[in-house]
Amino acid sequence: MDLQNSQILVTSRFEEQRERLEQECAEAGLTLIPIVREGNFKVEDVALTLEKAYLASEEHQVILLAGESFSEVVQNKLLKVIEEPPPKKSFIFLFRSKASILPTIRSRLTIRILDEEEAAEPLGLEMGSLDLGGVYDFLQEHSRIGSAEARSIVERLLKEALASGAYELDGRAMDTFRDGVKALERGSPSSFVLTAVLLKLLAKKKKKTPRRP
Repeated sequence: MDLQNSQILVTSRFEEQRERLEQECAEAGLTLIPIVREGNFKVEDVALTLEKAYLASEEHQVILLAGESFSEVVQNKLLKVIEEPPPKKSFIFLFRSKASILPTIRSRLTIRILDEEEAAEPLGLEMGSLDLGGVYDFLQEHSRIGSAEARSIVERLLKEALASGAYELDGRAMDTFRDGVKALERGSPSSFVLTAVLLKLLAKKKKKTPRRP
């Protein structure tokens, strides 16, 4: 990994990635400055990030930013320093979900998905034959999950729905997935968001053309 170039790592394994980055920075002779939050990354954390970023340094410093979520306000406040990083500074972001990254951020940074194998595991839904009964059973099984797991499921639902070719996913339908991620970041109940996404999928399921006798 080229640590001198700013980038986004999408992963659910924050601690594991932090330890790996610490080791890689040490081996490369770089200084890692971690700003890692167990909860949401807040505006005051942005202020700390900017303070660290604009401190002059003779050696290259890698600023690691991680949190349960990054709101639109937070991402927008970080945009300028991402576009024009100070000398000898680069930024590594840890996001739990690719869907929560603003397009303005996506267009400026390389994104690496680190949990692809885990995310590729089937959800247990037959996307080609999804019906109300299957949706109900799935919601019952996932009624007590947290927001981080729910965000991962929303992203995987979209991926599997697209791969199945069984749904007419227009712009409004895609907005449902994006809005679902935002709602989870604002603290909306996971069951409510998953219900909305799955019902939207049912509504957008392609109707089978009856065979002619």
